[in-house]
Amino acid sequence: MKRRLLLPAVLCALALLLPGLLAVLTREHTDTDTRYITDEQGRALFLHGFNTSGSAKDDPDRLPWITEEDVRTEYDLMGTNFVRLLVQWQALEPERGTYDEEYLDAVAERVDWYADLGYHVLIDMHQDLYGRYTSPSEHSGNGAPEWATHNDGLRVESQEQWELVYLEPGVMRAFDHFWNTTGENPGLMDDYAEAWRHLADRFADEPAVLGYDLMNEPFGGSLQGPDFEAGPLAELYRRSMERIREVDQDTWIFVEGQAVGVNWGFPSALPHLEDPREGEPRIVYAPHVYPLPMDLGQAYEGGTGETVDASIDVWSDSVRTTAERLEAPIVLGEFGLDMSGPGAERYVERMLEETERMSSGRAYWSNDHDGWGPWADEDLTPGPLADVMDRPYPRAVAGQPQEIGYDPGRKTLQVSWAERAGVDGPTEVYLPADAVPDEGELDLRTDAEWDADWDEELRILSVEIRGAEPGDEHTLTIVPGSG
Repeated sequence: MKRRLLLPAVLCALALLLPGLLAVLTREHTDTDTRYITDEQGRALFLHGFNTSGSAKDDPDRLPWITEEDVRTEYDLMGTNFVRLLVQWQALEPERGTYDEEYLDAVAERVDWYADLGYHVLIDMHQDLYGRYTSPSEHSGNGAPEWATHNDGLRVESQEQWELVYLEPGVMRAFDHFWNTTGENPGLMDDYAEAWRHLADRFADEPAVLGYDLMNEPFGGSLQGPDFEAGPLAELYRRSMERIREVDQDTWIFVEGQAVGVNWGFPSALPHLEDPREGEPRIVYAPHVYPLPMDLGQAYEGGTGETVDASIDVWSDSVRTTAERLEAPIVLGEFGLDMSGPGAERYVERMLEETERMSSGRAYWSNDHDGWGPWADEDLTPGPLADVMDRPYPRAVAGQPQEIGYDPGRKTLQVSWAERAGVDGPTEVYLPADAVPDEGELDLRTDAEWDADWDEELRILSVEIRGAEPGDEHTLTIVPGSG
């Protein structure tokens, strides 16, 4: 979601706690802690892309601005392979128990655009401020339908800082009714879970749909912190997963902790969640990051940059700790900032490096034309973000990844992995135009035989190992050619 000056006085106080939190939360994490999203061949997937898009919040049809041609433009410029595609409950189920199949047709059409270029699609049930129907003038929010909105006539006024609307009495009450902390609307969470069942039934057989993000940035209303995450939020996730698994056994299910605090680096209290599918669980932890004090509107430079780096370290450690408890891979569902500010490009590069250290996928917020995205204008002229996002990365690794290292100065990528039983297919690496090695010059340290293939159109290098045994290790280093 577009940010954000959330509760400035509270955040200033929290910022003072960062050094102590860093000391308390930092712990060692090992390769054995790391889990990966895998494809049908068992390869570890690395996801790199955008949220598409904030424009869907205000669009009358709740659809993003992007066209099929624009998807191709994004790929050609940045080689992305992942999209977090926003949908809304109000568009899916405008009347209780009645689903809008034309809306799902439009979503499916956009999924097809991405599928044609080999993207992995995460369908995100998006909400901010619960929904637009909390106020008679519908001035803020998106997500819940009118029939599911109960605020008991309490006040909801607009605010210059839109996120402060979360604290308006009517918004708080709408959340309380949804989570049934009022005891007056016990069926709303089940309605939401049934909506997920219907959506999953539609996309269960679509290979491009990698996962379902059950709720964007959950907010507990008057119930916050561990009581919310371990209570109503975990219960919503359990009910939604049960419904989804009735119709879809294979798609990955993405869960988030509460946004307040967790987005800054504070620990999540989400408990371990059982996946009711047959076989190994397919649950992904998908937090967001908007670190202090950048979330107060400060730039990534000087002493502020150092504080932001400390905040990111705290966030990274907290996220990995939660992922271990969930026994889940990690995908960063949102990060971003106004690209016109000082240090913006350095911050994005910092987060790309951090997710590579964490072996995490990432989806930048967002691909809109609002100064945050990769475009300088609505004609899709590339802006500064496009160059930063056009980065070599392994799309799929045929084994157990051990290390990913990219040197932006030398534009050199190194990928190390070990053979794992039951994994087929090549390791695939996306390379921008200025990162392609000279013909025949690939450094692959391995005792096994191997073949390489280069797809000029998609800019994908495929490396297939032959005759290796489980546990055998390989290191691929790609150095750009002389031109």
